[in-house]
Amino acid sequence: MSQTNRQYDSVIEQCKDLFLKKSKDYGTAWRILRTISVVDQIYIKAQRIRTIQEKKTQLIGDDIPGEFIGIINYSIIGNIQLSLPTDAPEEMDVQEVAKQYEHFTNVAKKLMEDKNHDYGEAWRSMSQESFVDLILMKLQRIRQILVNDGKTIISEGIDANYNDIINYAVFALILQSEKNA
Repeated sequence: MSQTNRQYDSVIEQCKDLFLKKSKDYGTAWRILRTISVVDQIYIKAQRIRTIQEKKTQLIGDDIPGEFIGIINYSIIGNIQLSLPTDAPEEMDVQEVAKQYEHFTNVAKKLMEDKNHDYGEAWRSMSQESFVDLILMKLQRIRQILVNDGKTIISEGIDANYNDIINYAVFALILQSEKNA
């Protein structure tokens, strides 16, 4: 297994652990969120990171890595929501949540592996600022897809944008951990 795969799995394991603990505490209250609400939650977190980057200071204790973890977890929520029928029950048991979480992180990881093959891990030379900008751009794309009633002519759908967001946030966390090591 490559170093990137190990690092990716480590980040996802940390995110999944937090997600499942919150699922035990709160249940699946997030099931009530519509796609635009999930997008807005991700937007709030990405915009906060961008503001901290620009102002070079923060007043609230939650750190930037925690915001990237939130971005990953809300993107997983988004993909789970898209996969469920509209009449699915709001409550899901933790085992089903874990299964869904693993499925969608595996999809995102496979995308990462394919893109790493083609792009040669170019992300390792990118800045944290670029990852945030790309996440914000993907959110704008999802908003436009929603304006278009979920339809695209040639472009990828909402789920593909969530997968890219997951991967950008994972990359940011990997690079942050390497910087702190």
